[in-house]
Amino acid sequence: MEAVLTHHLDINAPLNLQAYRAAGGYRSLNAAFDRKPEEIIETVEAANLRGRGGAGFSCGLKWRLRGADAPRPRYLICNIDESEPGTFKDRHLLYGGPHQIIEAVIVSAYALQAEQAVIFVRGEYAKGGNGLRRALEEAEIAGLVGTNIGGNGFDLQIEVHVSGGRYICGEETAMLNAIEGRRPNPRPKIPRPSVKGLWGYPTTTNNVETLVNVPHILLNGAAWFHDLGVNGGCGTKLFCVSGMVQHPGLFELPCGTSARELIFEHAGGLAEGRTLLGFLPGGASTAFLLPEHLDVPMDFDPVAKAGSRLGTGSIIVLDDTTCPVQVTLNLMRFFARESCGFCTPCRDGLPYLAQILTAIAAGEGQAEDLALLEELSDIIGPQSFCAFAPGAVTPLISSLQGFRKHYESHIATGRCPFDAADRNGA
Repeated sequence: MEAVLTHHLDINAPLNLQAYRAAGGYRSLNAAFDRKPEEIIETVEAANLRGRGGAGFSCGLKWRLRGADAPRPRYLICNIDESEPGTFKDRHLLYGGPHQIIEAVIVSAYALQAEQAVIFVRGEYAKGGNGLRRALEEAEIAGLVGTNIGGNGFDLQIEVHVSGGRYICGEETAMLNAIEGRRPNPRPKIPRPSVKGLWGYPTTTNNVETLVNVPHILLNGAAWFHDLGVNGGCGTKLFCVSGMVQHPGLFELPCGTSARELIFEHAGGLAEGRTLLGFLPGGASTAFLLPEHLDVPMDFDPVAKAGSRLGTGSIIVLDDTTCPVQVTLNLMRFFARESCGFCTPCRDGLPYLAQILTAIAAGEGQAEDLALLEELSDIIGPQSFCAFAPGAVTPLISSLQGFRKHYESHIATGRCPFDAADRNGA
């Protein structure tokens, strides 16, 4: 398959404006300006482009939620606050192809008739943010950003905002507060940001991988995008594979590619003599899948049917030398640390879960701890203010279901069966 989103990426020496144009860059602007904004939204909707940032929501439908008669100014936010453990796809887009991002923002803002766009960059990606600013300066000098772009009467100002660097900033409404200089706590679900978002005006937020698909859809059509996928998927997907594989990395493949192909062909499989224990299919906040799920197509609906989420499409692999209790503990410590602290179930509940897991991992757990973990997870998720805590407890709940014998072994023997001494002795 020919790469679509990554065919010209060079993370060490990204193309400047002249080279990017020579490679076909910015052609989609004419394709966009030759159409009415509503026609672009219809094309994106027909392509079945779904959000690549985790939720998998229809991009075209999300754009429609703002409404054609929304007041001005209107904002578009391009989300590059990639902070989920195991996810590094957006980093490659940022460092390797900043002009691709700017082109995608321009055509998407035109479709939304947004006069202002903010590209929100993870704080740890500051170097990439600086490269994006340099590319933006080139685009402004060339008249691709600013007033009356291309003589079409469309005005657009783009700002690059580098985050202070917290995971919660990736939550849509927390991001609004962060841009406004406020503490990045999530906002109430109502009113939606499409109605009252940044500075109180209509705002649409999309992940960067979602947006960089839009220029290609405009140039090639919705049917072309459908045909790129396999097993019912649409388009290509940037998959991250990490953990206990021989060749971890980023792979652009048809959406719907099986987990088996990703792990054993593209990522080189496991070390010799090792067997698969399980894997997270979509980043740290998704549910564990087991070896019997290897042939599940990595697409939104099939993964959901298997009991997890495609999320960011970032597979984290565990083999038979990896302790699932320790892995889950590491994730829970991360989520407990990254809670914004706004609501009690998340602020106090996640550290308590981490405390219980720490005792189990150290061989100091009690049999009743497993029921307590399940009870607390059932309380913390539904009672929290935003989607952060439900995502945080998801790998724990699935770990207790899929790897329960490992938890029971920790408790019964008072030690981790995956300790090097135990493995060597066995």
